[in-house]
Amino acid sequence: MRGHAIVYGRDALALRIAEELMSAGVRVVGLEDVDGLRAAGVAKASAVVCAGSGDAQNLEIAFLARQLNPHVRVVTRLVNDVIREAVAPGNGPGAVLGVADLAAPSVVAACLRRTTHTVAAAGVNFEICENQASRDGALRSLYGDLAPVAVLAGETSPSPGSVVACPGRDFAVRSGDRTAFIGTADEFEPYGFAPTTSVVRRRRRHSATSWLVSGLRAFREDVNPTFFRAVAAGLTLLAISTVLLRYAYDRPGMGFVDALYFSTETIATVGYGDFSFVDQAVWLRMFSIFLMFAGIATTAVVMAFVVDLLLSRRVAQNAGRRAVRDLRRHIIVVGVGSFGIRVAKDLKDAGYDVAVIERSESNRYLATAAELNIPIIFGDATLPQTWDAARIDEAQAVAVLTQDDMVNIETGIVLRNRLGARWPDVPVVMRVFDRDLGSAVSKRFGFDHVQSTVDLAAPWFIGAAMGLHVLGTFSVGQQSFTVGGVFVEEDSELDGLRMADLSTQTRVFAIARKETPLQLHPRRDACLAAGDTAYIVGPYRELLATLSQGRVRTDA
Repeated sequence: MRGHAIVYGRDALALRIAEELMSAGVRVVGLEDVDGLRAAGVAKASAVVCAGSGDAQNLEIAFLARQLNPHVRVVTRLVNDVIREAVAPGNGPGAVLGVADLAAPSVVAACLRRTTHTVAAAGVNFEICENQASRDGALRSLYGDLAPVAVLAGETSPSPGSVVACPGRDFAVRSGDRTAFIGTADEFEPYGFAPTTSVVRRRRRHSATSWLVSGLRAFREDVNPTFFRAVAAGLTLLAISTVLLRYAYDRPGMGFVDALYFSTETIATVGYGDFSFVDQAVWLRMFSIFLMFAGIATTAVVMAFVVDLLLSRRVAQNAGRRAVRDLRRHIIVVGVGSFGIRVAKDLKDAGYDVAVIERSESNRYLATAAELNIPIIFGDATLPQTWDAARIDEAQAVAVLTQDDMVNIETGIVLRNRLGARWPDVPVVMRVFDRDLGSAVSKRFGFDHVQSTVDLAAPWFIGAAMGLHVLGTFSVGQQSFTVGGVFVEEDSELDGLRMADLSTQTRVFAIARKETPLQLHPRRDACLAAGDTAYIVGPYRELLATLSQGRVRTDA
């Protein structure tokens, strides 16, 4: 066997990679562990995809595969950023990829409701811009020669929410349909297209008074309520002792300041010896005994509560709640895994206030959140009181990104009920691994932003395994699209192929040819030739099938 691909991993991503490679006509051999590399024919394989859930095993297989076959394309999945950055420069043919890096931009765009995505191809920045059709008509009559990528049917359409990929310019749209086009900024300028977002940055400034009030409120919430009773008891004892000594202590007698001073040092068990009860009345000496024992007890209780405040986790748990209390127009991220923390970081870096909800207090990424100054709410995101603590009424977007599909769906339903009338105005982005489940949930419950990290990341792994250049991924509605470039080899299926004969669900938006300027938006009668690099956009399955035609097939 020659030219096959070896795929390691058992989770949803690895299975999807194997499935799509087979759909593209690539022979796939599954790998159980590193010991099976030789038996899987690594010496004659075209690619080894290490897509397991553990970094250590992926790395071990990648290193051994490279030793056994220096020319094989090795595509490695690594979660650890430090290791990934260290391994990538010397990886050789293939790629070292992180799912969070690949999928996070799409989730961030959905949270911010961005209508523009930028992709660099052949040194030119292309934009994918969305716009809502203002009237019925053909795309050509509304948008001239702009290159359409997708049409998302609106509410007036017979099939609302359906997506038509890469329609022709004569495709008819209805008023309210959303359309997506690809082109340069100069091409969009005459039509008034501009990057937009429905989410605003807002950082609230606080006065000194508000900071003081907030600090006092935070102190009250952090301490044990019994602490205040103990302090009240101590102050009451101090007041009684001060008044009593002022009027009952004689030879030589005390003023109020002396009485307060002596009562304080007695209750605090300091006892500097400034005053004595030796020459006082018996009942006053008995009171001094009571005062000493009461002072010891009161001081011990108060100090115990102070120690409890300093050493307990109450401060850490309530710190996030205090910080969130001061936020307005913030974005809430549920789940602090490698993916969730990447989304939170990207949102924070973009200038947005972010709060995180996490169930586990031992999560390894909590330290990263703390470094980013992101407040953390510890609690169950399926419970309404957790959302009250996160101030959902003030939030402008939510990303539900835990590792459990059912938890994410349940959280989404709780959110829908909790948001009520605000539901259509607050983007709720849900991570659902299972593609079919995500589609069903979206239709049944009206979730507009169901994202699958598998769908977003798989094209990058598959493209790298096939020796193709994936440039970016984005979504229109519930449809995932991929932008990629392919080098047309001599005698491949694409060599000499006309644009009109390509898949109707893909669009070539640029052709790079040696010693000639970049050809933008080639017409239907234009032909590809060996040595060209074609830049194509479309749903990733159709796109990958088209891209594979640019390579000469290697048979066994």
